[in-house]
Amino acid sequence: MTEIVDWVAVDWGTSNLRAWGIGPGGAVVFEKSSPKGMGKLTRDEFPGALAELLEAVAPAGAGALDVLICGMAGARQGWLEAPYLEAPTDLRGLLDGAVRPAMPGGRIAPVILPGVCQKAGGDNVMRGEETQLLGLATLTPGFSGVVCMPGTHSKWAQLSGTRIERFSTAMTGEIFEVLRTHSVLRHSFNGDIDGPGRADGFAAGAAAGLAHPEQLLGTLFQVRAASLLSGRQPDWCAGYLSGLLVGTEIGSNRHLIGEQAVPLIGSPALCALYAQVLDMAGARGEPRDATEIVLAGLKAARSFAV
Repeated sequence: MTEIVDWVAVDWGTSNLRAWGIGPGGAVVFEKSSPKGMGKLTRDEFPGALAELLEAVAPAGAGALDVLICGMAGARQGWLEAPYLEAPTDLRGLLDGAVRPAMPGGRIAPVILPGVCQKAGGDNVMRGEETQLLGLATLTPGFSGVVCMPGTHSKWAQLSGTRIERFSTAMTGEIFEVLRTHSVLRHSFNGDIDGPGRADGFAAGAAAGLAHPEQLLGTLFQVRAASLLSGRQPDWCAGYLSGLLVGTEIGSNRHLIGEQAVPLIGSPALCALYAQVLDMAGARGEPRDATEIVLAGLKAARSFAV
């Protein structure tokens, strides 16, 4: 059965591909997903992955099906590189920096939004988060402050309305996985790392990271020492490592956080942990629905050109 839509919004991540059919008035007509993220595709496989996902979708009007894409499809190793906008920048100009990759058959007309880079004050880049920031600005008019986007590579951005002033990246999630699987600390995780002791370990690690973020390299070895000397179990050790890294990340950014709540955009479980540590730091975190945020950003980006 063919599904008729005005256009399609796409979030193309490293691991997965998600699409939403947008109908009259911005209503979501359908949601589709595929495991064919950027990291699993060669450049010439992108058109087929998108065509397969949208095989039974047709435009309401004449012509090709408009598809607006954010995320890793525009990376250098993706479908077609979408050059970065340079911060500070107004995110309402995202569509002006978009690229239009060739699509065999002419049935689908894809447009890929750019990411944002930063050169002044330290090189940095983001792809996908810029669309989330535009979505947050759209859903929270007048917002001005710091935004945290927890993940494999967490982002901390200073947002003023639709303008991104500056941002930084913390490789917290990736460092956790590297240390857990490839460092001497791995010997402390031989067993169930999701047991009941993980919560206590997380709280202890977060407290240590918040108190002395500058001592991370030394504190990390306490994971191993605690299992050898204090009999700490794998679940406690995994929690401690996670909490230590998140606590260090938040402690290092504490000077950016004011009195207002920090919007948290990411997976619900991860945002809940960040909210917990922000509370320990005397601040407040406000988890937001990541799907609602990215959809709002894609709709906003498109609206500035139509």
